[in-house]
Amino acid sequence: MLKIRLQGTIGDIQWFRRILDQTPEIQITEFSRPYTNKGTNRFYRVYVEAIKANKAEKDEEKWERL
Repeated sequence: MLKIRLQGTIGDIQWFRRILDQTPEIQITEFSRPYTNKGTNRFYRVYVEAIKANKAEKDEEKWERL
């Protein structure tokens, strides 16, 4: 699993989320709400948790076999 911190404008963060959503090798497991950065009202940060998509499929297969 990867824990990623994104920082930028709301538009930039939305743009990058679409890229992540369209990448079949990546499965987003969590995407936080935007938090404002201190000292600015232009830039925000979000926290993302992601895993390899094939790992998620393997984990699901393990549960199905039980």
